[in-house]
Amino acid sequence: MEKIKITAKKFWNGVNTFMQDESGMGTVEIILIIVVLIGLVIVFKQQIGGLVEDVFKVIKDDTKSVTG
Repeated sequence: MEKIKITAKKFWNGVNTFMQDESGMGTVEIILIIVVLIGLVIVFKQQIGGLVEDVFKVIKDDTKSVTG
């Protein structure tokens, strides 16, 4: 029974240490920024696709004029 109490105490000490540790906050912030960017890409998917198509069309036309 004593071993279980020691193990439970170590567990809760570990949980408290984890909850007070702020070293992972930068990771959480980066993940949130990535989620927002993905959301913007989903919302503006058609506009981004049209813009990319236009850019590649210009590149293709300019390449044809340079190569002959």
